[in-house]
Amino acid sequence: MTRDAYVGAIDQGTTGTRFIVFDAAGAVVADAYERHEQHYPRPGWVEHDPTEIWANTKRVIRDALDAGGLDADRLAAIGITNQRETTLLWDRETGDPLHDAIVWQDRRTTDRVEDLEARGVDGTIREKTGLQVDAYFSATKAEWLLDNADPIESDRGGGSRSVRERAADGEVLLGTIDAWLIYNLTGEHVTDVTNASRTMLYDIHDGAWDDDLLAEFDVPRAALPEVRPSADEATYGTTDPDGFLGAAVPVAGALGDQQAALFGQTCFAPGDAKNTYGTGSFVLMHTGAKAVDSDHGLLTTVAFQRSGQPVQYALEGSIFVTGAAIQWLEDVDLIDDPAETETLARAVDSTDGVYVVPAFTGLGAPHWDGRARGTVVGLTRGTRKEHLVRATLESIAFQTRDVVEAMEADAGVDVPSLRVDGGAVKNDFLCQLQADILGTDIVRPVVDETTALGAAYAAGLGVGYWETLDDLRAHWRVDREFAPGGDADVDERYARWGEAVERSLDWARDDD
Repeated sequence: MTRDAYVGAIDQGTTGTRFIVFDAAGAVVADAYERHEQHYPRPGWVEHDPTEIWANTKRVIRDALDAGGLDADRLAAIGITNQRETTLLWDRETGDPLHDAIVWQDRRTTDRVEDLEARGVDGTIREKTGLQVDAYFSATKAEWLLDNADPIESDRGGGSRSVRERAADGEVLLGTIDAWLIYNLTGEHVTDVTNASRTMLYDIHDGAWDDDLLAEFDVPRAALPEVRPSADEATYGTTDPDGFLGAAVPVAGALGDQQAALFGQTCFAPGDAKNTYGTGSFVLMHTGAKAVDSDHGLLTTVAFQRSGQPVQYALEGSIFVTGAAIQWLEDVDLIDDPAETETLARAVDSTDGVYVVPAFTGLGAPHWDGRARGTVVGLTRGTRKEHLVRATLESIAFQTRDVVEAMEADAGVDVPSLRVDGGAVKNDFLCQLQADILGTDIVRPVVDETTALGAAYAAGLGVGYWETLDDLRAHWRVDREFAPGGDADVDERYARWGEAVERSLDWARDDD
């Protein structure tokens, strides 16, 4: 592979889509970003327009290549990373979506989840999938879409048939956002093993869609994508040389966003751990070829797989709202820009007893309460916006401690350092706060777009642009480390945080 070639990564996230071009040293050559609209049809419902996402994807690829002065044929491969669990249906013949995508944050299927728990099938689901039964995952979203999406008339077969009937005949396709992008880029209906592992339809031990789970959620197998390794030597297909890129570029790697960040942080050894601070925060610890069961509310998930090699697993703590809490501060006019949070938080010595629990879409690990809602406690007449901003940043660090302590208990190992990435880690105050509250070194890399980097690494390995994992380790560089500063009352404040969480639980009702 010539060194004047590059690898591109599509990073399709909850709030926007980015395309980054990386060189052989893992350095950013060019990038472009575009936000997309969030749709909230009802309280607790969150949707995205798949056609907008695809249009933005094409735009950012073209814009990044133009910014770097590159032709598409300079790309050795494209990798994809995506918001996981977000689910959609589309017509195989026309490529048209049948409904807006249901986003991972969406809570519309909470009743269905509670039904599964009441029937006692949640244990079996967890045993097969490694997942806590929750509306977060794709299975109940897929079921809802198959029941509620408006059918599109087909020229084949005559007459009108239900969406589920057409899906059973393979005329309607189901997938997460990676599968949607791969389909539009290559015409192939493919997903990778990490995204499959987040659907609650895939047995992570057998490595296959599970017949019993498909029957439980009435999801036709014919509608599901083929599951392939994350770094695929066979590739998922190539772009159409007559299409928008004007070149045949192999699409050779895909990972769900959090697994991509783990890969981009080069957490290739068991015990390596990272936390990505995005819309939510996601702590993953690589556990190697062993799937470690959790007794503390964490998830067992697929970390990655290379062609011809065993699946690697991880423990995961999924925190639904962290960066989104900072966006909320902006929405309610407490800040004009996220960068202000550091200055405002430093303006006061403490939160003055205020605790913010940002359970806007329920609580994930380790609580798993879909009916929890955002809560602020400890307000007085002396409370100022600086206290609320600092308390919001503390909530991010406290939620991370909840998860890391559960992870250490499950894995039976301490986490001596935590590699961090995502937009929020540019905030030095938050990084130091995280080190103090967690009592662990926080390590920030030079390249903080590790999610896109992980997708690029997977695609590059697939086509031989990089040969070994050691090649990738050699690229990782530390920007700054934050050591715990001996915060004297941190354990007392953490205990009070737990009391605040208790007040947020089981708040939402069906008629809210």
